[in-house]
Amino acid sequence: MAIYGKAGASKGIAVVLLALGVSLSGCMVSQTVEPASDANLTPRDRKLLANPPYAQASIPEPYLRHIVSYHRKEAPGTIVVDSDARYLYYVLDKGKAIRYGVTVGEEALAFTGIARVQRKEEWPAWTPTKNIKERLGNIPDHVAPGPHNPLGARGLYLFTGNKDTLYRIHGTNQPEYIGSAISSGCIRLTNEDVIDLYNRVKIGTPVVVLAPNQGDSPHSPRMVMGGSSGLTN
Repeated sequence: MAIYGKAGASKGIAVVLLALGVSLSGCMVSQTVEPASDANLTPRDRKLLANPPYAQASIPEPYLRHIVSYHRKEAPGTIVVDSDARYLYYVLDKGKAIRYGVTVGEEALAFTGIARVQRKEEWPAWTPTKNIKERLGNIPDHVAPGPHNPLGARGLYLFTGNKDTLYRIHGTNQPEYIGSAISSGCIRLTNEDVIDLYNRVKIGTPVVVLAPNQGDSPHSPRMVMGGSSGLTN
């Protein structure tokens, strides 16, 4: 939230604080917490999330779902991932966006650039790769769908052309890590937030994944504007 100073010396301090706010929060002039709602939950969601096998986490306020002012130039309906800030944006019209707090895993750092959502899945199963099994140790070969699954309630799978980027946006069974970086996984949202995002996203939705140190900045806007974006169908 922007901090406004009074006249005199305090004005200079306010300018500094406001500048910091621009770099840390993506030049968000205003922001409003978007209350979580179970209206988007299916009967299956309600059943599986009624008694999840993980503790109900207290998410820090900045990483709760917000509707924010958005200065960048991506078209409405675009997803923008800012791994450095631990935020994912779903761009709305009229200079607004929905901002979700995320957990960033190592796999999320393997891809940057522009892709599209080419597959969506409700309550995906998880088959860990050989590399993940070697790194994490004693984990099963396959985890069935459910709230205990690391992929959580929804999965969005990103492709460039017909090539799977192996980059995933998905739910989590560790909501206590929202706003943090951890050793494994891609971009994780709370199960409630990923369900909300999933219901907004269509197949073909463009996704802009910002490179490290290339996060939201009013001085370096990047654009995804239909055919001029360089996206491959």
